[in-house]
Amino acid sequence: MEKDLLAIQRPIEKELGLFEVYFRNAMKSQVSLLDRITYYIVKRKGKQIRPMFVFFSAKLVDEIQPATYTAAALVEIIHTATLVHDDVVDDSMQRRGFFSINALWKNKIAVLVGDYLFAKGLDISIHEKQYEILAILNNAIKELSEGELLQIEKARKLDINEQVYYEIIRQKTASLIAASCAAGVASVTKDPGIIARVKQIGEWIGMAFQIKDDLFDYGEASIGKPTGIDIKEKKMTLPLIYTLQHAGGGLKREIMNTMRHHSEDRRKVKEVIEAVRSNGGLEYSTRIMHEYADKAKKELLTFPDSTARASLASLIDFTINRKS
Repeated sequence: MEKDLLAIQRPIEKELGLFEVYFRNAMKSQVSLLDRITYYIVKRKGKQIRPMFVFFSAKLVDEIQPATYTAAALVEIIHTATLVHDDVVDDSMQRRGFFSINALWKNKIAVLVGDYLFAKGLDISIHEKQYEILAILNNAIKELSEGELLQIEKARKLDINEQVYYEIIRQKTASLIAASCAAGVASVTKDPGIIARVKQIGEWIGMAFQIKDDLFDYGEASIGKPTGIDIKEKKMTLPLIYTLQHAGGGLKREIMNTMRHHSEDRRKVKEVIEAVRSNGGLEYSTRIMHEYADKAKKELLTFPDSTARASLASLIDFTINRKS
């Protein structure tokens, strides 16, 4: 799968290399502790899918500009900041197979690092006078926070239906991928119609991306070992919501009892996973995921044929077929 991603990256290999330098320099600090931590973050970066969306979206419309690098850096910095804060909130000790910032430097420092990264993103956009790109990312941060808080609120009551679930993932995940696409386009054009069209493509991709993440929790031979983490954290995701909607009264009560009172019991969590598997939860969620991906690819076809368009289509396929 990593080879597939490298193949997708090839048309923007040069741009990503320049971005690496830009991003690394943007993360530097005069405070030695902070500089050590940001160096640790840069060395353990993820797949950089969001910067890829920035560059391909820009190339979909025009040639990449200096502002595109600013947009990509801003997206990656903000995404990193949200992950640092997420690890504190979730008390996660690992991120991408490495120790999380809070595991190594404790929560107080991790929160301050996240705050610094948000401020750094603001500083870069103001310094480069990229106010439209800043507005796009600022709205994504607001929506992301609202989505996380809505999920927490609903997790306490366990009353999430399908429509509420879609609103949660639109805000908490799709908003940042949509912003990545919109920021890329905004770096090369001021046409609000084109920016809105590509942003919508990004939102649909983000919806598919999160549903794929939710499927990981229940596992399949083609996805990986089931984890049950969402169940333990009382998160009502699409596979479980569908199962509850279609389960008989006895099974529904059993699942809800586990979610409310026994979410730490491995045996009972495994029973919920099996119930979701045997009642069509995975099949239904996979179908919805493909529907969002197909909507994104259909809208993408309204743009002229180009390498960027083909690469974005491949990136959509990677999003729904990835193994992690």
